[in-house]
Amino acid sequence: MLRAALRFTAGSVTLAAGGWALRALHGAPEALGAHPGAVRAVTERSPNYRDGVFVNLDPASSTGSGPDRQQLAVIAREFVGGRAKGRPAAPIPLASPGKFEGDTSRLAVTWLGHATALLEVDGYLVLTDPVWSNRCSPSDVVGPERLHPPPMEIDALPALDAVVISHDHYDHLDIDTVLALARTQRAPFFVPLGVGAHLRSWGIPEHRIVELDWHQSGNVGELRLICLPARHFSGRFLDRDTTLWASWGIVGPSRRAYFGGDTGYTKSFAQIGTEHGPFDVTLLPIGAYNRAWPDIHMNPEDAVRAHLDLTPSGSGLLVPVHWATFRLAPHPWAEPVERLLESADAAGVTVAVPAPGQRIDPAAPPRFNPWWRL
Repeated sequence: MLRAALRFTAGSVTLAAGGWALRALHGAPEALGAHPGAVRAVTERSPNYRDGVFVNLDPASSTGSGPDRQQLAVIAREFVGGRAKGRPAAPIPLASPGKFEGDTSRLAVTWLGHATALLEVDGYLVLTDPVWSNRCSPSDVVGPERLHPPPMEIDALPALDAVVISHDHYDHLDIDTVLALARTQRAPFFVPLGVGAHLRSWGIPEHRIVELDWHQSGNVGELRLICLPARHFSGRFLDRDTTLWASWGIVGPSRRAYFGGDTGYTKSFAQIGTEHGPFDVTLLPIGAYNRAWPDIHMNPEDAVRAHLDLTPSGSGLLVPVHWATFRLAPHPWAEPVERLLESADAAGVTVAVPAPGQRIDPAAPPRFNPWWRL
């Protein structure tokens, strides 16, 4: 992988004083992505781009601007004090994805961890927010580390029809994974405005990048991929909100899937459900929430509410993502899914909670298996 290849070595000489800090930065310049000027050339004409940044459609809540110093201190204490509860008590069980047949009548979801999932929609294969690296960080030495390995090797993926990316945060856009997919696959990358500049800086050919604003769409055969609003933010270093964040509608001739990416609860869900739904399956984030940042990460109850907005008939299957792989907030490890199940049961929403690597058929959800209760 690129970061591994760029590690500083001098024969067998080990870095001395300051060596750890230097190693922590290896690969970082490339991983940071495109120069701001290259990003602006694509983004500044968007109606969602104002005064040099993208903005959410929802106004910020009273607590949505982010934690203040006092809250940060509390969160830091929660992270340190709850370290044991924030991690699983035993190794996370992995499932074997099996073979992908490309059945044109199938709608299926294979969750590969965090926001990475393989969607089968009317015979098309779509990979979401692919991250195979051990850390979601510009460094291969520091940063949040995986709680479980990927359930399959990236080279074992079937031939993809599209790769969909929601935004440019490291736990959703990973340089090593993108380069591996560029080498092993022929599928185009569907990305929000500005994110294409990162891919170009990493050498991805222009013909493999489909860069869209909210409510724009592109096609692969009969499959339509729609870039839709989300309520979040972006940034890979000092610049913030210079690239767009998005959710995605993945619409085939007969089946529809929705990928939430990373988002707080937004009024846009109801509009999306009306215009593009109802969806047969929704992949919605349930983890990394905190009372200090309600605008940018949904909690489990928000995910149930969003699912009902996206599937106005109350049908469809909710598959939770964005939990169990990286520890990004101080809540207990299994709390997101336990809260989700309680809220979904009260609302009459059908939920399937796959283990990493498990394939879910929305037409025949598996028996309840609380694999997370380790």
